[in-house]
Formats: sequence, C-alpha cells, structure tokens
Amino acid sequence: MIRRLRRVTTFQVILITVFTVLAAFMSLPIVFILNHAFKPQNELFLFPPRFLVQNPTLRNFESLILHASNATVPFTRYLFNSLIVAGFTLAAVIIVSTMAGYVLAKYQFHFKQLILALITLSLMFAPETVGIPRYLMISGLGINNTYFGHILPALASPIAVFMLVGFISQIPGELLEAAKIDGASHLGIFTKIVLPLAVPAIATISIFTFQGVWGDVETSTLFMQEETMRTLAFYVNSLLSGLQNSVAGQNVAAAAGLLMFVPNLIIFLLFQRRVLETMVHSGIK
Repeated sequence: MIRRLRRVTTFQVILITVFTVLAAFMSLPIVFILNHAFKPQNELFLFPPRFLVQNPTLRNFESLILHASNATVPFTRYLFNSLIVAGFTLAAVIIVSTMAGYVLAKYQFHFKQLILALITLSLMFAPETVGIPRYLMISGLGINNTYFGHILPALASPIAVFMLVGFISQIPGELLEAAKIDGASHLGIFTKIVLPLAVPAIATISIFTFQGVWGDVETSTLFMQEETMRTLAFYVNSLLSGLQNSVAGQNVAAAAGLLMFVPNLIIFLLFQRRVLETMVHSGIK
C-alpha cells in the first residue's frame, strides 16, 4: 500500500482532485432535487433559499397521491401504465435493434448501403416532424387507446440500430465463421456470441430508450383519448402545467419531479459501467 502511494505522481494527485471537485459539483442538482421533494411548504419559499432540507416530510407525496385520487383515474393507474409501457418497449427495442444491427453489420445483401444511409438520415429528424405520420399510422391500424399504441412509435429506434451496427461490426468475422463450422445456427450465433459481446451497447441503448419512454407525453397526448390509458409522464406534465403559477401546489410539483427523476437515475447507475465500455468501443477484450 505504501509503495503504491509513493508511485502516485503530483500530476495524478492534481488530476484526481480536479475530477473529484468536478464530480461533487455536478452532483449538486441531484442533491437539490432529492432535498427539494421533502421540504415542507414553508421551506420551499424561504429567502435566501436553503439547499438542504431542515425538516423533511412525506406530506408532499401524500398530496400528490391525494390530488390524483380526487380525479377520475387513480394515481396507481398512471404508474402501472408507465411501468407496462416502459418495460415492454425496452424489451421490444432491444430485440428488434439487436437483430437489425447484427444483420446490417455482418451480412451482405442488396440495398444494404441504402438502408444504412436512411437510418443515418433519420437521425436528423426531430420527433415533431414525424408526429402527423405517426398519428395517421396509429389511427389507420386502429390501435388508439391500447398499450401497443404506446409501444409501436418507439419500436423503430434509429439511434439504437446505428449504435449496435457500429459495435457489432467490431466482432471478428473469423469468430462467427468458426461457430458456423462447429455447426451453430444463425440463431445460435446471435444468441450465444453476438448478444453477450454486445451487452455494453445494449445497456447504453437501454438507458436512452427508458429515459425517452419514461418521460414521453406525446403518445398519451396524441394517440390516447381514454384517460385510463395515459402514462405517469402525461399526468405529471398536466399537473405541473396547472401549478406553474400556484404557490400552494409547489410541494406537489417537487414530489412529482423527484418521482420522474429517480427511475432514470437508478437505470443509469445500474448500467453506467457498460456505457463507458461502449464509448471506448471495447467490444472484444
């Protein structure tokens, strides 16, 4: 231990110190959100404002749940819808994107370059530009007010396919050829070789997909006319829009903000190491 400490140079000490201070500074918004949600009403409007809560309370969350209980749809219904939609969308995007990425990365066929070009081109479009075509498709298929109406718009994820194509391309072709010689089927190669090696990229697209679906209000606004089929993000968004100028409702807004933030934080903390592996393109060790 002493020998290791002696090997640490001055530059390394400075570098560690700078990054520690930077990490502490960047974590301040997270600390504030966590504290803000538990502040009683009188602490929310103190001047100068307090960063840390002095008398934590759960009354903000009680007010949030009671506010929903007074409506026609209970709070738990919105939460259940969000969990169902996020879970099934995440699984569907992973399956479709990994299959598409594997085929585009390791197989040769007609119009392959055209498909890759279209996928790259689709990354340039803002979500608002495809809102009307999506609505016409969902309405034409007759899947309004269904869970599939939530899932289908997110199923085609160009960024997920684009990332997986680049990652799977790094897998040596010789490894796949050896598996074929040993008698492995296409499905066997995909499930036993490609998927395990692509775990870092899958973890990365899982974070992006979950964050996008968990906070999405577009599908609930455009495709869902029944209140029972709308998600928690829609409820929180409609709740906050009505409380922007309401002093009495800021405690509810603080609790709702934390409720939307915590799942994203948990997902990121679970997969952050895999994300770093993806960024440095370490598909094969």
